[in-house]
Order: sequence, then structure tokens, then C-alpha cells
Amino acid sequence: LDKIIEKRTASSSMGFGARVRSKAELAATSWMKDVLPHDLVKYGMIPELVGRLPVIAALDGLDEEALVRILTEPKNSLINQYKRLFQLDKVDLEFEPDALRAIAKKTMKHQTGARGLRAVVEELLTPLMYNVPSDYTVEKVTITADTVNKGADPLIVYNPERKPVKLKITVPGRRGRKDTAS
Repeated sequence: LDKIIEKRTASSSMGFGARVRSKAELAATSWMKDVLPHDLVKYGMIPELVGRLPVIAALDGLDEEALVRILTEPKNSLINQYKRLFQLDKVDLEFEPDALRAIAKKTMKHQTGARGLRAVVEELLTPLMYNVPSDYTVEKVTITADTVNKGADPLIVYNPERKPVKLKITVPGRRGRKDTAS
């Protein structure tokens, strides 16, 4: 596809008046900004499919900083979702800044973009999500860069004075009355 676009966009001048292109101009994604539907047909896509693509957009890859921002900044960010999940068991979940950068680097290595963040975080936290609720003395879990990079155990703060929490579950009874189950 890049060769098709280069043929279409390249001017064939030579000599002292020729425009010299730098490596930055010939970067892997720079040519994608010039893609036209005709180029996709020439590349081998059927015209019927190309006609159903109303917009052809070239996107730049996400860098480490952008991935860290995606992890932390949105109101319902991935990190906040997991923090709330652990709070259900009265456990504080924290991520060191280096751990967030390590998660972003690991995602970049997999080349999965922002969607890959969940897989990396899930891989880190799955064992904790099974073990922490059964140990009521766990008060705080801190994910470090070594946890992400080397598979080291996270820092866990225990409070032996904590008591198990009894859950009160209410289920609707007959005639709108609520009964409690224990």
C-alpha cells in the first residue's frame, strides 16, 4: 500500500531542483495520511467494501505518557475501577507511578494500544482478586514496578486487628416486605 501511495504522490524530478525527503517524511505512518479509496482498490480490496468506508483516517500510535494518562485520568479509568473493586473488600489498592509506566511499556511492547492495558492489569491483579478477599487482615496492596516487570509480589500491608466483615444481604420478600438473609 505504501508503494502505491508513493507512486501516486511522488514527483519525478531529478537534479539540483529535486525535493529531497528526510527520513521523518518517509516514516512508517506518514504515508498513511495520503490514502485515498482508489489506493485501497489498487491494493486489492473490493470496491464494494471500500465504498462502505466513509472515512479513512490515519492514526498515530500511543506513546507511554498517553497510555499512563488513559490508565489514570478518565473519571471511570481502569485503575479507578480496580481500586473500587478492592474497596468492596475494604482493601486499598495503590499503584506506584513507576508501576503505571511499566504497565504502559509492557502494553507498548505487545503493540495492543489502549485496549491492551486491561489485559496487562488483569494479568497482574487476577491472583490478588482471588486471594485478598479470603484474607480479611489485608488492609492495603501496592503494585510496584517490580511486580509488573519481574513478577515480584506486591507490597501488602496486613492489620491483624481487623475483624471479618459480615455482609447483610437483603432479598425482596413477599408483599413488598424485605427479609434479611445471613
